[in-house]
Amino acid sequence: MINKVFGYARVSTEDQNEARQSEALLAAGVDERFLFIDKATGKDFNRAEYQILIRALREGDTLIIKSIDRLGRNYKDITEQWRVITQEIKAYIKVLDLPLLDTTVTEKDLTGTFIADIVLQILSYIAETEGMNIKQRQAEGIKSARARGQQLGRPKAEFPAKFDEFYDSWKRGGITATAAMAQLGLKRTTFYKLVKAKENST
Repeated sequence: MINKVFGYARVSTEDQNEARQSEALLAAGVDERFLFIDKATGKDFNRAEYQILIRALREGDTLIIKSIDRLGRNYKDITEQWRVITQEIKAYIKVLDLPLLDTTVTEKDLTGTFIADIVLQILSYIAETEGMNIKQRQAEGIKSARARGQQLGRPKAEFPAKFDEFYDSWKRGGITATAAMAQLGLKRTTFYKLVKAKENST
């Protein structure tokens, strides 16, 4: 059986260009037939092309990616996918931008897998810690803003003059909603948003 070299590229949105990743993967020895590209967020692995790739990988094959964040953004999920690929499928992974993440060297040196796993765990720890730090900074920022009396979130709805008068008339059936909107100079969505705000406040 001939082992294959697969490539995986990902961009987050349709208008982003994956050309730089594709060129690097092809230059690294990926056959264009085995190049899989997703245009999707990296928050999870429910991506069409990635799922096809995982089903196509066989023992002894190699998966090449440009950088680890192209595989995904959630490092807990990345480490799980790494385990599936390297331990369950028994394929190799090579990250071009981080040579330490290259399990193909295990054919000659078992230390390669050990080092790659350690590097991946460190990256996972850093990403998780940074995520916790961001949340902490956000919480501290909100607390500080509230202490200064700063209003957070969407601004409160501003009611035009005579809104209550036209609202009451509309609720009694004395005027239609369309007529009330015209008199108040409001769009339909704004009118009903103000109606909801008024009714929630009473």
